[in-house]
Amino acid sequence: MRCFCLLWAQRNKLKALVGFVALLSLYDLAAAQEMKKVRIAIPAMTTSAISHFVAREMGYWREEGLDSELVLMRAATSVTAVVSRNVEFTTLGGGGLLAILRGLPLRLVFATFNRPHYAIYARPDIRSIQELKGKKVGVSSIGSGPDSLLQDLLNKRGVKEVAILAVGTGGERILALKTGFVDAAILSPWEKLVAEEAGFRELFSFLKEGNYADLPNSLIVREEMIKTDPSLVEKIVRGNLKGLLYFRENRLGTSKILARVLRENEPYAARLYDDIRLSATEDGTANEEEQKSSLLYLLERAGLKQPPPLDKIFDFSFARKALRDLKNRGWKP
Repeated sequence: MRCFCLLWAQRNKLKALVGFVALLSLYDLAAAQEMKKVRIAIPAMTTSAISHFVAREMGYWREEGLDSELVLMRAATSVTAVVSRNVEFTTLGGGGLLAILRGLPLRLVFATFNRPHYAIYARPDIRSIQELKGKKVGVSSIGSGPDSLLQDLLNKRGVKEVAILAVGTGGERILALKTGFVDAAILSPWEKLVAEEAGFRELFSFLKEGNYADLPNSLIVREEMIKTDPSLVEKIVRGNLKGLLYFRENRLGTSKILARVLRENEPYAARLYDDIRLSATEDGTANEEEQKSSLLYLLERAGLKQPPPLDKIFDFSFARKALRDLKNRGWKP
């Protein structure tokens, strides 16, 4: 009888345990179902995407109830993907602004940086921008921000007969340089360090020059989504703002994230951090002068003499609201 009672008690405990596990499973399933899936296109795994990397790695988007996926996609393709609703956001600078200037119904809603990080590197025997005449220069894709910056610089220097080739990602541009497929390429900070170590020469740095304004890897969304789902835009922007504020204040933590995402060692990642930190915006917005300046090198390519009203291109209201919310909550990175 005692044995029967023990078996009965154990059986009841087992039932209770199974029921508890089942309840937990249902809770986890419900939680997963509540997380909204959001796709964000990025043109390359590069340092200028740092606020997006931090937002994902630190779980800032998950705190907003979002399951956000960063999708690697070339600039021109990502613009089409946003317009056709294949992704909800893209993270472009000049490439996105050029599309807006050409009439696509998009808005730039968040800016991590206000200056371009790119530089032109070439074979050691090429010593100046003028010597690029008759040469091949690699860019990520035609119509991207770096492509527009390069063409503007060549026009200002009067350098013609340059073949600009769409080569692809940073790694592909480095490979194109090393194999001689191109004579020069426009590179991001991470790629610049690789090019220097391989013996290539820096011909021009848009960051060091200081005469160019740019909003690289900014967050761009459809006009329609701002009207129909402003809550989603607000949540994505708030996650990005947390990522930006963390990046600005935490060199060590950000370097660890960069090292993990770019698969580099931490000292190397720290050098990248130092290279881009000073060009970061304070709060994810650009002032009126920065907005105007970021459009100047794109106007000719868009067939315009003057840009349209700035509020037809930029909408930083979400970033300003997110900053107020974080301050009211006393949030700290």
